[in-house]
Amino acid sequence: MIDKLEMFLALVRERHFGHAAERLGVTQPSLSAGIKQLESQLGVQLVKRGARYHGLTPEGERVLVWARRMVGDARALRDEMKVMRQGLSGELRIAAIPTALPAAADLAARFGIAHPEVTFTVLSQSSEDILEMLDNLETDVGVTYLDGPMQGRRSVALYEEDYCFVCPGDAPLAGRARIGWEEAASAPLCLLTPNMQNRHIINRNFAAAGARAVGVIESNSTVVLMAQVVGRGLSTILPRQLAEFVGSGKPVRIVPMEAPVQRHQVGVVAPDRDPLPPLVEAFLRKSAAPG
Repeated sequence: MIDKLEMFLALVRERHFGHAAERLGVTQPSLSAGIKQLESQLGVQLVKRGARYHGLTPEGERVLVWARRMVGDARALRDEMKVMRQGLSGELRIAAIPTALPAAADLAARFGIAHPEVTFTVLSQSSEDILEMLDNLETDVGVTYLDGPMQGRRSVALYEEDYCFVCPGDAPLAGRARIGWEEAASAPLCLLTPNMQNRHIINRNFAAAGARAVGVIESNSTVVLMAQVVGRGLSTILPRQLAEFVGSGKPVRIVPMEAPVQRHQVGVVAPDRDPLPPLVEAFLRKSAAPG
């Protein structure tokens, strides 16, 4: 049944029979037959019938909860048996918010040194997408804000974000020791796109100061933002750890912002299951260890 549940999960993720079949490396008729066999085994209709995918029935929604649990447990069992045979090895998938990519890269580096048989995939995703990917078993761990919905998840806090104004070295505000949110809003800015949680946080800080920031250019890539600072003379606002990482060696000034209205913790998040897959459990332990 596990293979049929894998098909079911792929269909829910892709919301398209053809795309789900391609993702699994099977034909579309094989996928459709697998879903029908699962429905026959369970005695209920899971998918709303039609020429295309139209969503799940109420029974399908309930089966989705069980499918995630059962497929997750089956994968964890396979991983644990592999660890018993070969030691800690395999691939660890990490999804991180753009502003936490340096932290995710550092964690992967430290973990890789300790466990050289482990390979990594690190993806940049929004905080909302990370939680959805964890639910859908598309990533093993996330590095994201811990003020989101954490029910059914384990987490390890890494750091609290504080923010910096990043500008060219000759910008009018470059010589300041600290910059207020209201005056930062008057500078020509490049900012993350509105769908990113970090942008929501920055917007709230501007609003608390009675200001509104408008980006001359917006991007979901901090690399693009830094390129605009260096090449076009714009300014941006980034968490300190990220600003120091992407600004290293560049002709920019990194000036602390006034204290934010509310601080936000960033940490490692994983599904709360017992037992955890060995790689995930080891990664959480390493994340909680100092340095």
